[in-house]
Amino acid sequence: MAGGVVVNAAGGKTYPGRMTAFVFFTCLVASSGGLIFGYDIGISGGVTSMDSFLKQFFPSVYAKAEANKDTNQYCKFDSQLLTLFTSSLYLAALATSFVAASVTRVFGRKWSMFCGGLTFLAGSALNGAATDVLMLILGRILLGVGVGFANQSVPLYLSEMAPAKLRGMLNIGFQLMTTIGILAANLINYATVGIPGGWGWRIGLGLAGVPALVITVGALALPDTPNSLISRGFHEDAKAVLVKIRGTEDVHEEYDDMVAACEEAGAIEHPWRNILERKYRPQLTVAVLIPFFQQLTGINVIMFYAPVLFLTIGFGDDASLMSAVITGCVNMFATVVSIVSVDRAGRRALFLQGGTQMFVSQIVVGTLIALQFGTAGVGEMSRSNAMLLVLFICLYVAGFAWSWGPLGWLVPSEVFSLEIRSAGQSIAVCVNMMLTFIIGQSFLSMLCTLKFGLFYFFAGWMFVMTTFIAFFLPETKGVAIEEMNLVWSKHWFWGKYVAGADTHHAGGNRRSSGV
Repeated sequence: MAGGVVVNAAGGKTYPGRMTAFVFFTCLVASSGGLIFGYDIGISGGVTSMDSFLKQFFPSVYAKAEANKDTNQYCKFDSQLLTLFTSSLYLAALATSFVAASVTRVFGRKWSMFCGGLTFLAGSALNGAATDVLMLILGRILLGVGVGFANQSVPLYLSEMAPAKLRGMLNIGFQLMTTIGILAANLINYATVGIPGGWGWRIGLGLAGVPALVITVGALALPDTPNSLISRGFHEDAKAVLVKIRGTEDVHEEYDDMVAACEEAGAIEHPWRNILERKYRPQLTVAVLIPFFQQLTGINVIMFYAPVLFLTIGFGDDASLMSAVITGCVNMFATVVSIVSVDRAGRRALFLQGGTQMFVSQIVVGTLIALQFGTAGVGEMSRSNAMLLVLFICLYVAGFAWSWGPLGWLVPSEVFSLEIRSAGQSIAVCVNMMLTFIIGQSFLSMLCTLKFGLFYFFAGWMFVMTTFIAFFLPETKGVAIEEMNLVWSKHWFWGKYVAGADTHHAGGNRRSSGV
């Protein structure tokens, strides 16, 4: 093997590269984009369970919750206006993902991250100072624009900066930061709920500006990825960045392959049209189904509405927020398990194990709630049953945190060829946000209608998605993203779609020689 390049199990090449201080710093700063996403998930669920917030902005919901204290527990918070407050962010993120794809491709990954941080900062200021529902919703829309930009650019940035053998670990830094954001929000909710005067929710909503400031300032300090720099004509800058992130001068072959990939990508005038071609069918399917399934795990039901959910099933105000803190801690620490194991055990093993654990947990949670409240939604949960419920919710969250949580972002970001990568990531973000919006908007109504059956509904989807992974997702650990087409060409099902297509970019003949 020449120049330290080795042939991997997929038949492609693995380039030299190690964990340098520079690549760790750049990926750490970029991963902070996950903070804004996670903080919002945690904070929105917390404030919507605070009486002072509901009294000021959603008095009818507060009155209904008070009136239903001893009646139907499933329907006490059912309000389309309340869910619109939470889910409007994801509708804005969905619309933004298409614009963000063009910004990411034309101006680079770092400037897309900068735009995301800036708009999220503006949205947090508007929400913290809100005096009516309109200000709240407008603030949420700005937050959604920020999330759309960050979720489009950060996973791409991490996948392109990381050495192939460390790509999973470094990319999951985004999900780890998301879980840290959720935990921080849960702790702030718990600390502010009892502030005299009932204005603690303003602190929670306004402090969203802190993670926004981190990614905004951090983006200015980051270099762009070599792939992005080459595609925009900055060849010398790209080579200098590649040397720094690989920790070696021996980057000539990887650099040449990047240039060849960019030249082929530059010949593609309409990536949105090209992505529909037969040879990209496997990647397009993954870009649609992985984020689609990720949201149908039901995780956002737990993370958005954990305080409301715990309050609904009989926990007190403070106890419900503390239970959300517990699930937030589990979420964060279980994500570390994924970081440690994803490049060893592989993507498929984590998907399959986590999916099975989540399936069992959803069945148990649904059964516990059914036994306690039945279909009438009337009852009171004993302390022992409540603790058992929290335990299985924690097992469910842990399963998600080392499987569908991080891998739902990692896998779509690493499977596309450069020429359609921005378009592919945009589709993945769009599907994710669309499903998040639909589920966020409909969850409280679904809980009121399906009752405990809602948890069986999500368990059914867990079975479907775990089966899909078992049969249709190839292993991608350790494969350079420029080599990913080889993985699809050797798959038992997807191989027929890429058969006869060029499984390498322009430079493929040099690659296949096994140099």
